[in-house]
Amino acid sequence: MKLFYKPGACSLSPHIALREAGLDFTMEKVDLAAKTTEHGADYLAINPKGQVPAIQLEDGSLLTEGVAIVQFIADKVSDRQLLAPAGSMTRYHTLEWLNYIATELHKGFTPLFRPDTPEEFKPIARKALEKKLQYIDDELADKQWLLGLRFTVADAYLFTVLRWAYAIKLDMSAFSNIASYMERVKARPGVAAALAAEGIA
Repeated sequence: MKLFYKPGACSLSPHIALREAGLDFTMEKVDLAAKTTEHGADYLAINPKGQVPAIQLEDGSLLTEGVAIVQFIADKVSDRQLLAPAGSMTRYHTLEWLNYIATELHKGFTPLFRPDTPEEFKPIARKALEKKLQYIDDELADKQWLLGLRFTVADAYLFTVLRWAYAIKLDMSAFSNIASYMERVKARPGVAAALAAEGIA
């Protein structure tokens, strides 16, 4: 399998999942502005959506969208328990978190990264994000991981997106549960290896 990624982008989530799953894979960096890969290939010819992550499977087919990719990875190695089995409520709660992170948190950062976002809108976007971060901080109050005692693909995604809050200098001082959670995630060997491989450790 080959993961198309940009360092520190949302592709870090499936990258962590691949390492946590212990799967063999290669990586190819994508210049999202130029839409070319590090080997000079036209990325739009590989993935017409032009975004990361994308994963090329052993049969040459392509899977896109981070939430779909991490479920695929987790189901490939169910013994790693990165996602609970089909039919269990824990699985649906994990999917609930993946969807919340994708639609509420991840998309909440988008205006702050876009150069064409009007400056007067940015404080509104930051305030909305802070409310969501408070919710997550409260949820993490008595948990080791999002779903309790087991690290899942939802943690890989949450960690990836929360890194952006620190990157754009959001005031995170009130979120002590998030701070300790981030340290726990970073300490995992699979996560440390992913950060090192992307040059963002």
